[in-house]
Amino acid sequence: MAQDAIEFQYDGQPVRLPLVRGTEDETAVDIRRLRAETGLITLDPGYANTGACQSAITFINGEQGILRYRGYPIEQLAQGSTFLAVAWLLIYGELPSSEELERFEREVTRHTMLHEDFHHFFDAMPKSAHPMPVCAAAVSALTTFYDEPTTDDEIAKSIVRLIAKMPTIAAYSFKHSIGQPTMYPRNDLGYASNFLHMMFATPCERYEVDETVARTLDLLLILHADHEQNCSTSTVRMVGSSLANLYACISAGISALWGSLHGGANQKVIEMLERIAAEDGSADAFLRRAKDKDDTARLMGFGHRVYKSYDPRATILKSACHDVLDRIGGSSQLLDIARRLEEVALSDDYFIERKLYPNVDFYSGLIYQALGIPVDMFTVLFAMGRLPGWIAQWLEMRRDPDFRINRPRQVYQGPRERPLPAS
Repeated sequence: MAQDAIEFQYDGQPVRLPLVRGTEDETAVDIRRLRAETGLITLDPGYANTGACQSAITFINGEQGILRYRGYPIEQLAQGSTFLAVAWLLIYGELPSSEELERFEREVTRHTMLHEDFHHFFDAMPKSAHPMPVCAAAVSALTTFYDEPTTDDEIAKSIVRLIAKMPTIAAYSFKHSIGQPTMYPRNDLGYASNFLHMMFATPCERYEVDETVARTLDLLLILHADHEQNCSTSTVRMVGSSLANLYACISAGISALWGSLHGGANQKVIEMLERIAAEDGSADAFLRRAKDKDDTARLMGFGHRVYKSYDPRATILKSACHDVLDRIGGSSQLLDIARRLEEVALSDDYFIERKLYPNVDFYSGLIYQALGIPVDMFTVLFAMGRLPGWIAQWLEMRRDPDFRINRPRQVYQGPRERPLPAS
């Protein structure tokens, strides 16, 4: 019989804490009564060993390189689904029927337009502003246009609005940064195609969307759609635990994603590859420098906080990267350098022992660049993809019977009580 609790002695008294098992045999120690019964708390910097919730959305096995959304392997979803179908799956728990997907696509298409007053909002932003804080501010500003959702029907409408308007907000932030007029969304285009139209069309020049490009972008969005309790997702849950509205929570998630250790990592990969190309073009020489702790060279796009083997999303993108570059062209020099970096790193004991395998950022940056997406927009595309995951996590948290405001503890290390010095 499987053990159902752990027991230990503290201060001469027995302590019994129950075990909680997940459907994939993950086991957690339930410490909710620990402080009440013993006065103890746990210390876990970075929450690397702390389960903050029980979730039915995404499963990751980092040792085996497994990623599943609602039980479906990411490899199968990437090959046989679409981003909006995956969004429905994450949010509502099951793949949509053909009728449900058709209705969802129609509703999203009908709500892509932003209120005309949003033009004044973008005009007030400096053109030099990075698109991520502009997007975070714009999403938060949606609260001023729409009432806070409370009923299930209002929440469903807000979900549609967010998914529909995020590409428009993203494209508008880019157009503002380069001083071009914004382009209205088109109801005759699909989700990814519409975004590409709003990014690259102008009033003087129609942009013909390449189906390969649109499908590749849709694939990237699927791969980014959710990734368990990462920094930005935990931020959405943390802010949502105060009963902040959905728009504010998503805005907070966008801000968290902006960090270079999170969503900004693929930009660092491109910068690394461009640096190698500008120097001598030698991946081998760069990796020798990367192994020198006294050198400033750092290998970006390898290793992951969760995956201790090959990131399954990187495997999918590696093939997609070759396909899209062969189809529409791209920087063959950067791709050649990337291939050589991967080849050498995967055969070098230094990187193998440290389990530094390519992650999703290693190839996504190359694909974004090939699609014509500016480097500053890489993280914005990540936020577009992660949006349904954030929404699903927010919904799950709000419906959790154990719902409560998040309030971590600390181990105080400051001075003890002391008197204020006499003046």
